[in-house]
Amino acid sequence: MIKLNIHEAKTHLSRYLSRLEQGEWILLCRRNTPVAEIRPLPPTRKSKRPIGLAKGVFKVPKKFFEPLPPDVLDSFYGRKG
Repeated sequence: MIKLNIHEAKTHLSRYLSRLEQGEWILLCRRNTPVAEIRPLPPTRKSKRPIGLAKGVFKVPKKFFEPLPPDVLDSFYGRKG
């Protein structure tokens, strides 16, 4: 973990990028009080995700496609039932 105040981060962020790429993260502070974290992104996938891995494991029930009950629909539109 790298602890930086905002001014230091703004001034020297490029200096810390290589350490972020290696898995370290930055605790960003305002007057030594933590306010945010900067973490590296996970590596991007090199191949496409396979489709159908759960085939046969889960079946969508027919009830899933039926209309929602009126009280649930009302909650979507902010109406009080």
